[in-house]
Amino acid sequence: MNRERLTPERIRRLNLPVGVAQHFLWDTDAPRLAVRVTPGAKSFIFEAKLNRKTVRVTIGDVRAWKLDAARDEARRLQTMIDQGVDPRQEKRERIAAAEAKREEAQRIATPALDAWQAYLAARAPRWGERTLIDHQRLVAAGGQPKTRGRRPGEGSTTQPGSLLLLLSDPLEKIDGDRVREWLQDEAGRRPTHAALTFRYLRAFLNWCGDRPDYREQVQADACSARLARDELPKKSARDDCLQREQLPAWFAAVRQIGNPVIAAYLQTALLTGARREEVAGIRWEDVDFQWRSMTIKDKVDGERTIPLTPYVASLLAALPRRNEWVFSSPAAASGRLQEPRIQHNKAVTTAGLPALSIHGLRRSFGTLAEWVECPAGVSAQIMGHKPSATAEKHYRVRPLDLLRKWHTKIEGWILEQAGIDQPAEDARPGFRVINAA
Repeated sequence: MNRERLTPERIRRLNLPVGVAQHFLWDTDAPRLAVRVTPGAKSFIFEAKLNRKTVRVTIGDVRAWKLDAARDEARRLQTMIDQGVDPRQEKRERIAAAEAKREEAQRIATPALDAWQAYLAARAPRWGERTLIDHQRLVAAGGQPKTRGRRPGEGSTTQPGSLLLLLSDPLEKIDGDRVREWLQDEAGRRPTHAALTFRYLRAFLNWCGDRPDYREQVQADACSARLARDELPKKSARDDCLQREQLPAWFAAVRQIGNPVIAAYLQTALLTGARREEVAGIRWEDVDFQWRSMTIKDKVDGERTIPLTPYVASLLAALPRRNEWVFSSPAAASGRLQEPRIQHNKAVTTAGLPALSIHGLRRSFGTLAEWVECPAGVSAQIMGHKPSATAEKHYRVRPLDLLRKWHTKIEGWILEQAGIDQPAEDARPGFRVINAA
């Protein structure tokens, strides 16, 4: 064992002898310290015995470590040996702790968008397709061609999702002040959408608060009730609904729409009470003309089957079968109707009626059904509303035939008020038969 007092000059002149893989020069000031020479490298190393076994630790390259610092490190390692501690294990733990700290810092700095995607993946099995799409759109990058009608002044491409900018911040930075700033901007432009998005955001942050990976980063008061009261407009229930005396004018204007698909869509929406996207998403395979039923992709329960009433059957049978969609659109990328609102608004204006939304047609069905004294549970089941009483939840299982009896009666009454003859129940779809009654 070569042992000399190490100096910078001796270390500089130290070379690897010919024919050997490594060479050591041990220090006399710190006896367990040596310089190890290998092809192309010189390093300070520490070597000692622990439990009768050799322990060797590389301190570092001689170009990175000063000699005095290397001696101090060798003495520290010797102290650990004297205490029965393996320096190699201590080094591994120190490196692991530093790596964990680095990963934690990186995780904290990661945009909340990553947590949002994890949230969507976890919740998707419990959501309907429509709910998942709504959440995905909130963080969409935008810039895609619009598939629906544009409002005046809007561009031809989609805007970034309303939560994209907010969730681009790390979770720990999304506090009450940051949410208030975001909410003030959103509520000023789209108050109803802002209220819905705020509820989605609050549910997301509550989910994060229940997860170990995100719990420490979430600000508990980011979506407080006080903030919602201060920044969101007062809730006001919409009451747009067709009245009995307005039915003739509405039907006349809608049936004059040049696009038969949109005309049929709007009448079907009114006469089924289904939600906007539920009607637009009907496929031909969902319509059974023989047994007079129609399956709708329910927003809440996945799907529901309702009667195919005579007039609606005649509307659907007359539509062109371009693809899988009943309400098809050759101009839409999806192949189905995307934006009936523009034509509907024109029809409402032509009829001289107050403003009426597409959802107002659903509200109209539920209201007009009361004129025939239809049981509330029947109309609710047709519309896909959740039962509101214990008896409805647990003791009412209505067969399709019972629903058909009332649904046909509702349709017949609405058509009668509009001055339209309802086809007979046994009429072949596509052939107009006047009900003698």
